[in-house]
Amino acid sequence: MTAPRPEGTPSEALSRLAALHGVATSYRPSPDTTVPASAAAVTRALAALGVDASTEEAVRAALAVREQEIAERLLPPTVVGRGARPSEALAALPEGTRLEVRTEDGGTRASVEDLPPGVHLLTATAPDGRTARSHLIVAPPRLPAVDGRSYGLLVQLYSLLSRRSWGMGDLADLGELAAWAGRALGAGFVQVNPLHAAVPGPPTDPSPYRPSSRRFPDPVHLRVEAVPEFAYVEDRARLGALLERAARLREAVLGKGELIDRDAVWEAKREALELVRTVPLGPGRAAALRAFRAGQGQALEDHATWYALAEAHGPDWRRWPAALRDPRSAETARAREELRDRVDFHSWLVWLTDDQLTAAQRAAREAGMGVGIVHDLAVGVHPDGADAWAQQDHFAPGMSVGAPPDAFNARGQDWGLPPWRPDRLAESGYAPFRDLLRGLFRYAGALRIDHVMGLFRLWWVPEGRPPTEGTYVRYDAEAMLAVLVLEASRAGSLVIGEDLGTVEPGVRETLRDRGVYGTSVLWFERDWEGDRRPLPPERWRADCLATATTHDLPSTAARLTGEHVELRDRLGLLTRPLAEERAEAAADVGEWLERLADLGLLPGTDEGGRRPSREEAGIRAVYRYLSRTPARMVGVWLPDGVGDRRPQNLPGTWDQYPNWRLPVADAEGRPVTLEDLAASPWLRALVDVLRADAPPGG
Repeated sequence: MTAPRPEGTPSEALSRLAALHGVATSYRPSPDTTVPASAAAVTRALAALGVDASTEEAVRAALAVREQEIAERLLPPTVVGRGARPSEALAALPEGTRLEVRTEDGGTRASVEDLPPGVHLLTATAPDGRTARSHLIVAPPRLPAVDGRSYGLLVQLYSLLSRRSWGMGDLADLGELAAWAGRALGAGFVQVNPLHAAVPGPPTDPSPYRPSSRRFPDPVHLRVEAVPEFAYVEDRARLGALLERAARLREAVLGKGELIDRDAVWEAKREALELVRTVPLGPGRAAALRAFRAGQGQALEDHATWYALAEAHGPDWRRWPAALRDPRSAETARAREELRDRVDFHSWLVWLTDDQLTAAQRAAREAGMGVGIVHDLAVGVHPDGADAWAQQDHFAPGMSVGAPPDAFNARGQDWGLPPWRPDRLAESGYAPFRDLLRGLFRYAGALRIDHVMGLFRLWWVPEGRPPTEGTYVRYDAEAMLAVLVLEASRAGSLVIGEDLGTVEPGVRETLRDRGVYGTSVLWFERDWEGDRRPLPPERWRADCLATATTHDLPSTAARLTGEHVELRDRLGLLTRPLAEERAEAAADVGEWLERLADLGLLPGTDEGGRRPSREEAGIRAVYRYLSRTPARMVGVWLPDGVGDRRPQNLPGTWDQYPNWRLPVADAEGRPVTLEDLAASPWLRALVDVLRADAPPGG
């Protein structure tokens, strides 16, 4: 079968070619506006997908090849089955086509009916002799609905120091927080920032949203003393000196007002862990480590190899000797064996971290939490890091993920994260995505997916060009969601999608149909189609995590006082006169306070007779409002529980503001420890608001 030679104008041919590869030639920032993508952006995106569109002839040749491929293709590389509903790809097969399914467990079937959930290998043989092999993803139609409501705490783990942590919050602190919140507050979950492995420094990029690897966690979060072999270290003098250094790091943050120094913390922990590693593992622990490494397979070996090579050649693999840039080269294999001790060290660190993450989730569930720890999945990885090196054939070269211009950012955004190639994902049966999710669900009661719209499409920006000169590239959302639902259902976990900002029509509805919760932030919930006033609580969606703020937004105290405007003014970030910004912020808050007052949500005195300050009363009223919504999950931003006025991250800044380096602090900016939080009457009163207003059956 031969496809006809493409006809039409050059621009029409390019548009057809782009559409067949999922590359958009225009986008709609609003329902009544269509913006064309630049031809250069479309051409660069196609090139990153291995398609030459550099000339008119190249476009027509590539279009002819693509159309012929589609015309002759029996099956796409990945097929999705949802419950009993037949796949459109299977329904389109010629009559008389024979099917053979090699199931995930190694069995063989001659039918696709009643297959168990999993990723199977499907072979189709048409009557004319053509054959095709495809990955068949069979997933439940949706994640199960959860009865009732839960409320919990949202915290950036590094910011929560205890009197035992080494200058930043760690996994033992997380376990303590969860155990206390579950038993003392009746909380159902604790949500944390991404704990993915970072690109090593110094200086280490402090943002948890630009990790070296999303597949494996960062050992900087380890509590060294909780490693069983710590107790048997023989060099007690050196260990004692490291513990004293840890105490100084902790005191610098808690007592002297210094910023969290991740690099200094890791250097101290690394030295201590090198000592701990000199203690031989007992037979049981040694067997557990071997089993872990075997279970994680090549992915862990690649990860540990990258870190060993980074120690020798620096953290940017694109600057390594040419042969080492290929994870499968003979030179890389030799280097791996030459550095075997360091590879084993980094594998051991991942095992220890995985163990403490699992312990934190176990502590949460034992404390009565229905969900436990909610982990956060960043939208991408650092281009210099371990995942970009080990999986480089799955990443689009020369491209970066970002966002197009919108009403809040006229210049668009470039996040500096290389995007996955949708074609390579499909060819592999979405193996990297499956492995990533399976690893996270090992210790997650729920998973928050940052920028969940990326399962549908991502804004690709050619390197060296501004974000305005990008274009959308589409992913197979049905396959991505099938993998997500499959792995979450296997783990018995919830999924929360961060769907804030510009969302393509139909995305929220599709996510809801698959049982994926959304994210609703109070200040953004207005009747945008009507009077644009604050949305009444009963009109909020139920399938969501409702919050007052996020890590990228002002704290509730700062919002209520307008301090966030003053901060941006001091840093030179305002694009309008200060008076205008103040007036707009005050009007926004005023409308919300009016709504809160009309509903009788502004409190009087505590049960003990203490009258809260106006600021504290406002914060409580905001959360009382959230409790009136039907949202199935309500999250308390932990800094709100002590009146913290500082954002953890201020978008649009780099060195002007200490992003990702601030400890939780009270209204005066004094750091608050985990022990202080557990004794805080303000935090307990705030959570009591949610407990008192919990709906029946919640």
